[in-house]
Amino acid sequence: MEEKSTIFTASHGVMTTEVGVISGELELRTTCDDEGTLKLAITYVGAVDWYTLPGEDYRLHNLRDHEVVHRMLATVLKRP
Repeated sequence: MEEKSTIFTASHGVMTTEVGVISGELELRTTCDDEGTLKLAITYVGAVDWYTLPGEDYRLHNLRDHEVVHRMLATVLKRP
């Protein structure tokens, strides 16, 4: 399983499944297993609890796309 992580500041907030919108200094984590299943999680920097982003059943057809998808998500989530 491959994991990628990016820290960014979200001034506008990011919607989570569990607690609604969170904002501030956040960490995005994406994990991709050998079958292409992609999991998306987010937390406040330094916090213990992780939250999921809305949606389900994310799958990559090519495992090499994990890096690109992670970077795109981080960029979209941090834009004002």
